[in-house]
Amino acid sequence: MEIHHKHTAMPYWFSSFFFVLILFIASAPLFIDANPIIGGHPKTHHHEFIVQATKVKRLCKTHNRITVNGQFPGPTINVKNGDTLVVKVVNKARYNVTIHWHGIRQMRTGWADGPEFVTQCPIRPGQSYTYRFTIDGQEGTLWWHAHSSWLRATVYGALIIYPREGTSYTFAKPKWETTLLLGEWWNANPVDVINEARRTGGAPNISDAYTINGQPGDLYNCSSKGTVIVPVALGEMILLRVVNSALNQDLFFAVANHKLTVVSADASYTKPITTSVILLGPGQTTDVLIKADQPVGRYYIAARAYNSAQGAPFDNTTTTAILEYKGSPCRTCSGQSLQSPVFPNLPAYNDTATATAFTTSLRSYRKVPVPTEVDENLFFTVGLGLIPCPRGFRSSRCQGPNGTRFTASMNNHSFVLPSSWSLLQAQQQGIPGVFTTDFPAAPQVKFDYTGNVSRALWNPVPATKLYKLKYGARVQIVLQGTSIQTAENHPIHLHGYDFFILAEGFGNFDASKDTSKFNLVDPPLRNTVGVPVGGWAVIRFAADNPGVWLMHCHLDTHISWGLAMAFLVENGVGKLQSVEPPPADLPIC
Repeated sequence: MEIHHKHTAMPYWFSSFFFVLILFIASAPLFIDANPIIGGHPKTHHHEFIVQATKVKRLCKTHNRITVNGQFPGPTINVKNGDTLVVKVVNKARYNVTIHWHGIRQMRTGWADGPEFVTQCPIRPGQSYTYRFTIDGQEGTLWWHAHSSWLRATVYGALIIYPREGTSYTFAKPKWETTLLLGEWWNANPVDVINEARRTGGAPNISDAYTINGQPGDLYNCSSKGTVIVPVALGEMILLRVVNSALNQDLFFAVANHKLTVVSADASYTKPITTSVILLGPGQTTDVLIKADQPVGRYYIAARAYNSAQGAPFDNTTTTAILEYKGSPCRTCSGQSLQSPVFPNLPAYNDTATATAFTTSLRSYRKVPVPTEVDENLFFTVGLGLIPCPRGFRSSRCQGPNGTRFTASMNNHSFVLPSSWSLLQAQQQGIPGVFTTDFPAAPQVKFDYTGNVSRALWNPVPATKLYKLKYGARVQIVLQGTSIQTAENHPIHLHGYDFFILAEGFGNFDASKDTSKFNLVDPPLRNTVGVPVGGWAVIRFAADNPGVWLMHCHLDTHISWGLAMAFLVENGVGKLQSVEPPPADLPIC
């Protein structure tokens, strides 16, 4: 099925045919086959990603932006559970780049995970690297994106994993499906935006627009003709694969007058729940069924911010696409304007109640194997911080609150990436001095995490500390938000693993009271968890994947400030429990 762009100058049948033809010829990511994977045996899919500067016009202006294969967003990859991907990335841009396959387990193939200076050194301009990995036991919607500086503002795309031959979805097969990638757009070069923030110590400028499949939608200047159209026939059931590719913003998503039935999140099937709005943190994906059961017409698909940080500036605009029924009034009328779409009821920007109601309603499709015993019981505080203006710094380099510089941390340690080796290379080759393995299992000082925090705890320690796990260890982590500087919803992403979200709540986690709330039967399985504003979340997983795995806030501003840590999972017994040898073309620093 295809997604059309809105045009009114040509008759409907001609414009539709014309644009579908162009999309087919250009292999653009807006053309989606409802059944793109054929064949019964696991296959190896070969792709080439050319990372390069491309002219992209948005919001009335043409900019040079870094893209993959000249496409924004980048190409959609379609595979089946059990298939192997081989993707050669050729860097023709002027920046270093890596590609992360968000949510892919990367069993023993950490070299293909992608975070810069964690599992690989970056691909330098003029060089290339081939990512090789097999997808095993995963189905649903994931995505890929750059994991270097702020390149993922425009370097991202969908990764769709279909069921193995002979198996099917846990829900009735839809008539057709399409993917909607929610993003953020800056008129300024995104790399310049974060570099300026690093120089000044202040917060980076907010985005100028949100996008759906790279298009802001017709509520923005000069954007009406590009508005994404999702065509539908009365009575059809379709599947929308929704991805939050935004850099720094949780997003509410809704379709006017239509119910959304959630059937999967982060490529894990869920018990169907029906809702009028969903919430996605950056990095999260949600698959929803939608039935075209409303009067024939045009209905806005819309997304806008859930902003949980009190007083923090944010982009308060709304991006739109249009769900358009076949036979909508004036769709074929010559010289007349189209019927205005119906607009959905979106929650208020600070509607934490709606956000919480959605996240806490998710359940795995069936009973799941949650580890009942725990070998590692960890407690990680997550939040922001400030550091005093360093000696020798001019005031222009200390533009945080009261002449400070922003920072962020886990357990009061602000993560510093190495620059001469990747962490995985250093660990595998026994290179000393790159990292230590003494990341604390709990805050070294206990405090009122979500209350008034002593100023002495606002200044974290910069360090490159990892936490070591034995192969097979059963791990529980309490992720505790703090009110340092400001409380905020933090989408925490763990590379190399999915995890069960046992519970979430507000205030300070209290094991004596809150453990009874744990869902050990059918908790949702995810790769990114939203730690509630002024609250906590508890996750659990088995450390069955050896390597070095980054855990970080997926608000890119926060990871640039150090809101991250990494696990070093030791090899188990034998080849099948050990990290594979590094590929010959692994980039060198």
